[in-house]
Amino acid sequence: MASTSDILPEDGTAGTLVGRVRRKAGPSVIAVRAEGVFDITGAAPTMADLCNAGDPVALARSKGERVGSLADVVDDLLAPIDLQAIKAAGVTFAVSLLERLIEEHAKGDPARAKQVREELNAIIGADVSAIKPGSAEAEALKKTLMARDAWSPYLEVGIGPYAEIFTKAPPMAAVGHGAEIGIRPDSHWNNPEPEVTLIVNAKAEIVGATLGNDVNLRDIEGRSALLLGQAKDNNASCAIGPFIRLFDATFSLDDVRQAKVELEVTGPDQFRLRGQSDLSRISRDPTELVAHAMGKTHQYPDGMALMTGTLFAPTEPRTPGGPGFTHMVGDLVSIRSPRLGTLSNRVNHCDRIPPWTFGVSALMRNLAARGLLR
Repeated sequence: MASTSDILPEDGTAGTLVGRVRRKAGPSVIAVRAEGVFDITGAAPTMADLCNAGDPVALARSKGERVGSLADVVDDLLAPIDLQAIKAAGVTFAVSLLERLIEEHAKGDPARAKQVREELNAIIGADVSAIKPGSAEAEALKKTLMARDAWSPYLEVGIGPYAEIFTKAPPMAAVGHGAEIGIRPDSHWNNPEPEVTLIVNAKAEIVGATLGNDVNLRDIEGRSALLLGQAKDNNASCAIGPFIRLFDATFSLDDVRQAKVELEVTGPDQFRLRGQSDLSRISRDPTELVAHAMGKTHQYPDGMALMTGTLFAPTEPRTPGGPGFTHMVGDLVSIRSPRLGTLSNRVNHCDRIPPWTFGVSALMRNLAARGLLR
């Protein structure tokens, strides 16, 4: 795993960093400062409370109890969200759009991916990265592709008027930095999806950001778009962290819009994969994605964490002459962004990772027993 210094953003603790740790008393909200890690659960019993506050930054800077250095708590880090809905946006980059089409046309068979990729490039022709979703140009391309029997649900959300927004996991189900992340044992074509994750309050205001890994089982989703839940929402299939960086004088939405996200996968077979995603190339602005996810037609009173999608779609063969990349148990996945730090997780099968048992009701009972609910 990354060292504690690598976990932090490139400017260290200059920003307002908040997270959650597992303490003897129970899950606790923390602030990470130059002087150490401080438990601020007394001021904000849940991360949802903190993010929904009138001034989250001021609340995050409330004194709290010093619990030690980052090194003292790094093994106990939890996902930095709790009651928030965990949502994800799909097909938000042209490259990911092409790869979803490949999955669909290959029917989940990675051996056909290269052939299908060539066929689709010839059929589509247009540079979809230059097309604004929902525009007249997008509608014209849709009619052309429908006439050629090449339209797809993925093109509908990739260049159509509505974004793909789905539930990645229930509240409290995400794992944090250092935890195992899961793939189904019956999936044989899958990959990480390194993404900037927006932290949104109940008023649909973006108050900060963190990193996320929206693991994708390409073979299962490729068989049918209706298998999205099977491909996405499994035990430990969502990692978020290491910390939320709240918007303040050091970090803003414009920093999110220009964020670079680096990925490195190091396998037990000595295989190494590197890639980068650039949020400036996204097809819909982060505020537009939030507007598609919540508003007058859909509310989240505890706020939400919204994964913004990824530009990265690994196609490099893992073995000479192989069909492409897929995970292996034991892979170490590290996702880094200069302003957000590093999120690292090791891959295992979902059924080998301890089951998720501490949910919302358990958290409420714990906070009540600690006298923290008001």
